[in-house]
Amino acid sequence: MRSLIACLIGLLLCGLPTDAVWADEIQVLPSDDLQQVLENATAGDRLLLAPGTYHGNFRITRPIELDGQGIAVIDGGGTGYALRIQAPGVRIRGLEIRHWGSDLSTLDAGVFVEPAATGVEIRDNRLQGDGFGIWLDGAADARVIGNRIEGNTKLRSADRGNGIHLSSVSGSLIKDNEVWHTRDGLYIESSNHNRLVGNYLHDLRYGVHYMYAYNNDVSYNHTRNTRTGYALMQSKYLTVTHNRSENDRNYGILMNYITHSAITDNWVEGVQSGRSSKFADTGGSVAGAEGKALFIYNSLFNEIRGNRLSASDLGIHLTAGSEDNRFVGNAFIGNKEQVKYVANRLQEWSDGGRGNYWSDYLGWDLDGDGIGDQPYQPNDGVDKLLWQYPNAKVLLNSPAVEVLRWVQRQFPVLQPPGVADSHPLMRPPQLTSSTADAGRM
Repeated sequence: MRSLIACLIGLLLCGLPTDAVWADEIQVLPSDDLQQVLENATAGDRLLLAPGTYHGNFRITRPIELDGQGIAVIDGGGTGYALRIQAPGVRIRGLEIRHWGSDLSTLDAGVFVEPAATGVEIRDNRLQGDGFGIWLDGAADARVIGNRIEGNTKLRSADRGNGIHLSSVSGSLIKDNEVWHTRDGLYIESSNHNRLVGNYLHDLRYGVHYMYAYNNDVSYNHTRNTRTGYALMQSKYLTVTHNRSENDRNYGILMNYITHSAITDNWVEGVQSGRSSKFADTGGSVAGAEGKALFIYNSLFNEIRGNRLSASDLGIHLTAGSEDNRFVGNAFIGNKEQVKYVANRLQEWSDGGRGNYWSDYLGWDLDGDGIGDQPYQPNDGVDKLLWQYPNAKVLLNSPAVEVLRWVQRQFPVLQPPGVADSHPLMRPPQLTSSTADAGRM
């Protein structure tokens, strides 16, 4: 007895938590009452689930680890939550979680994390169901890593839950997850100081959807076959860098009321409205899709740098007072239309003698410094006329239109306000390989 007491005192003096002394590894069988096992567990215990299916809606009220070892299934029975976490420091890993509820108004989810459950880790699980995949409800410092979340294509997109939903969450890391066939992949509302890194999000409405969020980092993610890859709305101080948007439909990146943010070193390609490849919930192309690599609406004081916008119907569209943004070092390659700018004030898109690369630039570089000798202006008065009166496109190649464009070139004073790049680049800046491979699983 004295030896045992001395051993325990020694562990405490070494700074180990008392839970570590009593923690057990508990083997659980499908025939066991899993909820009773969870309630009887001690803080720090590790529950190892044997192969099989565990039916029910389970609550975790102690800081334990629940490990499905990649072979155990939790079936929510079509109602409510499959797992509800109510304690801090819980770890969930190696589970297949399926068939939870579909009622979005009650936030039915495969895993629901309550505000008290800080520091939760949800890693390497497979989730498949109708409602939300993982919902973090005000729980700080969560780690959601390496999960695969699939929605139900038999439901309309609007009737599905989001893959991973953060509501009033801070300090969390959402990393290396794959989400498809849910409504949105990652939805972040009223949540600050979170990181979204290396996720693969495909066949969705929105890949990443931000609402009312500050100081968040979105990096090295990959969206594919969504209506909008990155929907950034009503937020500030976002860092959106080294992401990839591939074959998204309406917009690669949408900025709606975004201020004081950095959109840098992203690669957006193939945003086309007429493509007929299969879409997640419609079975075909999306009616009214706009095909814009980058759409900026009422967004100011942002830095747009080092992005590659390519092979899209429209490279970039700015409207509703989207001025005072800094554009430099971007590459606009092979878009049907490079820029659409609706405003009445000239916007200079170069800084420190360096502008952007334009694949349709016809100027020259006599001194070989890599900077075009003539400014680049993507739009003229004819473009503005066609935006205001689309039916006038029938006159696009008429002699009258060609004469009007010739007059504008000869008399620049007649050129309407818009985008001007006084120092266009002769070669596109190189993207890092990490950007090209962002989010690939």
